[in-house]
Amino acid sequence: MCYPLIGPMYRSYTENHLFFLLCFFYGTGLDQNHGGDYAAFENMIERFVSALRVCGVSPYVVMDGGSDPSDRKLETVNKRVTNRIQRAHRAAVSGQQLDILPQLAKLVFKQTLARLEVPLAQCYAEADHEIAALAAEWQCPVLSNDSDFYVFELQGGFLPISLFRWEEVKQTGSHQYIPCKRYNTSSFCIFFNIQPQLLPAFAALAGNDYVDLRKTDSTRKWAQVASDLEGLLHWLKGFQQPQDAFEAAVGMMGDMNQKKKGELLQGLFVGMEDYKIHPSSLKKFFIHGIAPPFIPGKEVREALSGFLSPNILDVLVLGRMSLSTTVDHKDKPSAVLVSRPIRQVMYALLLGIRCPRGVEERDRVGLELKVTSVQPAFRGVKPQLNLNSLHKAESSQCLQVLLETLGVPQDCLGRLPSDLRLQVAATCYWLKKATPPPDLRVLKALLLWWSNEDSTRQRIAAQNQHYNHKLDMDVSHSLNQWQACLKDSLRLNQLLGRPLPEPQTSSLMLNFVLAYRLYEGTIVHHIIWRMKSGLKLKKLDPPSVRRYRSLLAATRRFSIPEPATPSDTQQKATASPQQQKQQQPLTDLTTSLKQLFLLYDDDDEEVETEAHSGIRGERDALLDDLVSVRTRYKTKERNKHCNSTELVHKQCKGIL
Repeated sequence: MCYPLIGPMYRSYTENHLFFLLCFFYGTGLDQNHGGDYAAFENMIERFVSALRVCGVSPYVVMDGGSDPSDRKLETVNKRVTNRIQRAHRAAVSGQQLDILPQLAKLVFKQTLARLEVPLAQCYAEADHEIAALAAEWQCPVLSNDSDFYVFELQGGFLPISLFRWEEVKQTGSHQYIPCKRYNTSSFCIFFNIQPQLLPAFAALAGNDYVDLRKTDSTRKWAQVASDLEGLLHWLKGFQQPQDAFEAAVGMMGDMNQKKKGELLQGLFVGMEDYKIHPSSLKKFFIHGIAPPFIPGKEVREALSGFLSPNILDVLVLGRMSLSTTVDHKDKPSAVLVSRPIRQVMYALLLGIRCPRGVEERDRVGLELKVTSVQPAFRGVKPQLNLNSLHKAESSQCLQVLLETLGVPQDCLGRLPSDLRLQVAATCYWLKKATPPPDLRVLKALLLWWSNEDSTRQRIAAQNQHYNHKLDMDVSHSLNQWQACLKDSLRLNQLLGRPLPEPQTSSLMLNFVLAYRLYEGTIVHHIIWRMKSGLKLKKLDPPSVRRYRSLLAATRRFSIPEPATPSDTQQKATASPQQQKQQQPLTDLTTSLKQLFLLYDDDDEEVETEAHSGIRGERDALLDDLVSVRTRYKTKERNKHCNSTELVHKQCKGIL
């Protein structure tokens, strides 16, 4: 039966997170293998929230936080991670979409909800109990895909998201509603003719994280009783209280000493207690903004408001960091290795520089999950800050820690829009640290995208309606590394209290003047494919050209060695063959950079002339920043040569 949803509603997503379901269940058309189509994902989130609100529903979102400190689910988690690693390799090789979450999907989800003013809380651990407690107090339904909510006694009921047809909003009279099915424990108990107090016992007997009777059953008697869930429910009809049912179940286990029987009974009772609803600790947070305490002496309010990664909580509580799985060939090294030095600074801020065990990083090697101990380190950053002093630190001090970690001086970012500075700094870090060095066509594609994403999207759409080429493994790995650098830069920036504005990963957030989108995988891959195939990119308007060159200047200045001067050329002539060989990669890199200026088709002469006229003033300003003592030229000669459009590229070659 379908129920209209009118009035306040409490939405949740736990083990099977809502954003996973939007990506994989509803978002069957979203590309997963090129690093994320974040704009399309954002659009789906918007439509979902809009469908709720048009029906008078007020959504509240509660997210899982860190892992269970007891580690009772660790074995299950390890199996899931290994399976995901193997699926990611198969997706890279076959092109199939195998439910690998793009690295920045969670950030897109959180940013979009924040922009839409949807209340959001991230728990310190698993969210199930907090969701059930808040739903019980507010007497509203839970929308989720977690089977635990079939057991919690909730007056507002449980709405399985797989039966929630939010894309089919209906109208009856003056009201609109979403067709769905609502589940109540009372109806379930009446239908199966069992006592309500036995429902948590049913869940515990069916198998939980504390005890699984099927593994202990030596006589196979229990296997016959609990061959399926319906058979177990039929067996429970003969009992009034959970203890009677537990003792009968343990009695079927065959020969067993009293100690073992006691342990099994204890495990069953503990499993049943998981479904007891306690007072909510989130109600004060949603109403008054008061966060419950996290660790004695350490309150991380940012974590509860959803902007600190759950992995940060795992580092604090468990000394553990679970890293992203990307769509990559198994023979490639893990893409997240490149950003480990950034994470080491995070570990030092969270745990201090003297951490005996280090932090266990959980990452892949080939197709296997591997745990590596990583020591906290500041790497050139003065160890002046720690978790307890971060909230008191000056913004300038936090900014210094961030930029020194990324190896980018602050003055290089001054000419950029504020919401581009963090991603440019992360990109400079990536260019310096990535192994092998990135193909500079990847950098060019990213800069073109940031310069004018709407224009770029339209031009690519006009050239090819759908990108369906086989995944370029080298390009994919390079972009995976870039996203890893950006993701960990974002985490460090958040931990430091956001000394740099957070870039918008997808949304056109109106910042009065400019708005950007950070990444759209299929389009960026398609731009690179066209460049590698020798196909031309169409016109870019003069303001976008100016923005492109500003971005290029910033990334080039602080990530690429300076070009050779005449004195360098003389030194090279007298250098030994071994020294010349060592200098060759830098020469090749500088030569490759020349191509980053070639934006236009050969037949775009009118647009090129207009663009060069528009950028001339900014180019001259940038020259003052770009030309060091080693590469300084006479101003008159530079202006004389650069006044000719024909010689612009030749002069730029001498600079960049």
